Amino acid sequence: MLIFEQGSLSRTATSQYPAKLKTNIPAKFLRKITPILPEVSEMQVVRHYTRLSQRNFSIDTHFYPLGSCTMKYNPRVCNTLAMLPDFLSQHPANPEIQGTLACLYDLQEILKEITGMHSISLTPAAGAQGEFAGVAMLRAYHDANNDNQRTEILVPDAAHGTNPASAVMCGFKVREIPTNSEGDVDISVLQTMVGPQTAGIMLTNPSTLGVFERQINEIAQCVHAAGGLLYYDGANLNAILGKVRPGDMGFDVIHIN
Repeated sequence: MLIFEQGSLSRTATSQYPAKLKTNIPAKFLRKITPILPEVSEMQVVRHYTRLSQRNFSIDTHFYPLGSCTMKYNPRVCNTLAMLPDFLSQHPANPEIQGTLACLYDLQEILKEITGMHSISLTPAAGAQGEFAGVAMLRAYHDANNDNQRTEILVPDAAHGTNPASAVMCGFKVREIPTNSEGDVDISVLQTMVGPQTAGIMLTNPSTLGVFERQINEIAQCVHAAGGLLYYDGANLNAILGKVRPGDMGFDVIHIN
């Protein structure tokens, strides 16, 4: 049942006094009609969304072997830290605060260490934006070298859907690489696909299949020998933290989400 179907006329979950502050929002941006919202009690809202959540597959209640940026376990302490009021109240338009700048700098240095990369940017606000920025950097690298014939990005058939989408958004043609029976990139096919047209390859390691790419060194050598770059989708970075670093595997650009 939809939440709109559970309501009754004039039923509300909360009530509040009218705002005393005058807004500076121009009249042309204000609503002309009252929005159509569910007229339900607070308990109805809680029960409705709790019931829906129990119909979902949850990492808290089930084992999920596949690699995914969404369905992975994030330690609760991380959420606790992220919800600290001093962090929540920060905004890019606020005056510079040395404590916040120090936290950002320290975070950059920590991420550099655990990923093995030379530099880290905290500018992208989300995984998708970070991925787009990373692929745009990859393109800018080839453009700066006047290597304009590199128009193709290689993507495994088990890759996240965002990978080909980001490549296309940056003007690349996507070519799909098959995986073998063990879930690894078929390196024999890869060797026939790389060439002067190859801008790079996008990989998640462990892959979306939940398999660590055992031939990653050979893949890196193959793509680099052709003049391409390795792009690391950090969706499954949690699985290898402290064991191996993307930079040590030969990746040139990464994003973390």
